[in-house]
Amino acid sequence: MRETVHSEARPTASRTARIGTAALYLLGPLLAGGIGGIVTAGNIASWYRTLDRPSWTPPDWLFGPVWTTLYICIGVAGWLVSRRGERGLARLWWVQFVLNALWSPVFFGLHQVAVAAAIILGMWGAIAAFVLGARRRVPVAALLFLPYLLWVSYATALTLEVWRRNGAAPD
Repeated sequence: MRETVHSEARPTASRTARIGTAALYLLGPLLAGGIGGIVTAGNIASWYRTLDRPSWTPPDWLFGPVWTTLYICIGVAGWLVSRRGERGLARLWWVQFVLNALWSPVFFGLHQVAVAAAIILGMWGAIAAFVLGARRRVPVAALLFLPYLLWVSYATALTLEVWRRNGAAPD
């Protein structure tokens, strides 16, 4: 009789897939944020500071810690809805993720404030829909998205005000 030996060193395919999914949701936002940060950093002094911005614009140093924290929360929330098999919520998560990843390159990289305003409005809608959809099905994911919704509400108002003050923003 042949004995089957299971090794803890070799994870099963389903365990490997779960780990891969968790890594995708947790590292994806951090990677996208890092790329956005690189695009942003190269345009702060040369372009962003030349714009007419409202007095309630946060200091530059605040964005890194806030977004890093939010990206972790976003990733955990995405992983939770994925783990629960909530396909509709997962789709909303991916919509907000793509829009989030586009915003910095469009605003800071291309200097297209009007297009960035449209992107952030769509992102805000996807985030709000995610919170509303998750509040009963995956409440922890909804709670993790609340600070994100608040920050993006503020960022949306800031983007719209920068657009209003600068019109076709100068390059």
